[in-house]
Amino acid sequence: MRRIILPLAVLLAAALLPPSAASAAPSVLQRYAADTWRSMDAMADPATGLPADNITGDLAPAGRSAYTSPTNIGAYLWSTVVARELGLVSRADADRRVGQTLATLARLPRHPASGMFYNWYDPHTGAVLHTFPEDGSAITPFLSSVDNGWLAAALLVVQGAVPAQRSQAAALLRPMDFGFYYNPEVRLIRGGFWDTAPPGCSVAGNYRSRGPDVWYTCNHYDITVTEPRIASYLGIAFGQIPPEHYFATHRTFPPTCDWSWVEQQPTGTTRTYLGVDVYEGAYTYRGIRFVPSWGGDMFEALMPDLFVPEARWGARSWGRNHPATVAGQIEHGLRDARYGYWGFSPASDPFGGYKAWGVDAMGMDPGGYPSDVEGANYDAGFGDCRPAGPAPAYGDGVVTPHAVFLALPYARQAALDNLAALRSNLDVYGPGGFYDAVAVRSGTVAKRYLALDQGMIMAALGNELRGDLIKRAFVTPAFERAVRPLLAMEEFSV
Repeated sequence: MRRIILPLAVLLAAALLPPSAASAAPSVLQRYAADTWRSMDAMADPATGLPADNITGDLAPAGRSAYTSPTNIGAYLWSTVVARELGLVSRADADRRVGQTLATLARLPRHPASGMFYNWYDPHTGAVLHTFPEDGSAITPFLSSVDNGWLAAALLVVQGAVPAQRSQAAALLRPMDFGFYYNPEVRLIRGGFWDTAPPGCSVAGNYRSRGPDVWYTCNHYDITVTEPRIASYLGIAFGQIPPEHYFATHRTFPPTCDWSWVEQQPTGTTRTYLGVDVYEGAYTYRGIRFVPSWGGDMFEALMPDLFVPEARWGARSWGRNHPATVAGQIEHGLRDARYGYWGFSPASDPFGGYKAWGVDAMGMDPGGYPSDVEGANYDAGFGDCRPAGPAPAYGDGVVTPHAVFLALPYARQAALDNLAALRSNLDVYGPGGFYDAVAVRSGTVAKRYLALDQGMIMAALGNELRGDLIKRAFVTPAFERAVRPLLAMEEFSV
């Protein structure tokens, strides 16, 4: 199957590309970057340098949300680095912006024993939120492993790319202990913890025996192809989590009938790494073989690859899986669902709110992340354990432009053409670049910008236009020594 997957992405790209698109690509991408940066700039609070979580499509200051997260703050930091390198802001302005944001981070309340940041802050004051501004619902302050992972990733980028702020970034990063999330009994990290008793399910404890007990989430992050692996990489690189943890997550769940509740029955083989037995399972969708994410979306599969050179370091694992993931998304949008466009990932709902979009057939979730408004459900069955369901009928497909930018390293020309078609045929481009999502058959657009999604676009463009800028700034020699051998030793069954 490996010989099929890699050419498939290339062939799809070649078939879609207008003759003039390749020569125009750098200037087009530079324009996308300039407009996307405009949205990030508009989200930043002038008093604190903290970005809002989202902003309305007109970029009016009154349209900023009144909350932000560690991930959003990280996205603004790495986007500022990209903006500097692309000439969208001066070096002095970038230094000022980064310095202001780091100074505010230094004043933010955080959990003393772990050094981690809370999940929701007021971007104007820096206060920890106890009430959600949009609906007045109560918030028990939470400390997320993955959100702190993205902030720590941004601090590493600042260390590597902004000499004037290197010491500030290092001082913020130094107390962050990802081992606080690591459960040695199962060799997995928790979703996060509360430092006051929350409503609902929690587990009291303290894996570091430092400070008072906290209340951990009942869930662990237990699958491989999902974005929390950025926290795993960092914990391993910092010596806070043992390297065996990398192999403790599931590539797929086992193929036995005990697991017949997931999307489809995997095939594969068991291999052993660092004494850990790993079932190297894989799914198949329309002839494409891949290791699935939970929801079948681009965000889970490819956001960590913006920072960690996964495909290069793991040539037999991620180097196979990332092109396969992109090929599956293209196949779904153009040939299976026949939307005429592709790129599916959690983002705004064009009809209001936020929703997890994806390619249902490419995820483990039995309910599936749908690609369309109607939520058509794909059910491949599970061998003899569960019969397949009826073929889904796809309706108003929701395409999320940030997902297309994530595909640039693996189907560059197809991504360029897809973006051009979206912009030409639909009202999906505004003053801050591509709006967050569009239902392509009805033409309904979510006319707002999210810091997370715009930040992914900026990172992807920085890598594409400046020779893996974000990867080069992020990866330290110590990180490479700790993480690269793990990726290099593994072989996915794709």
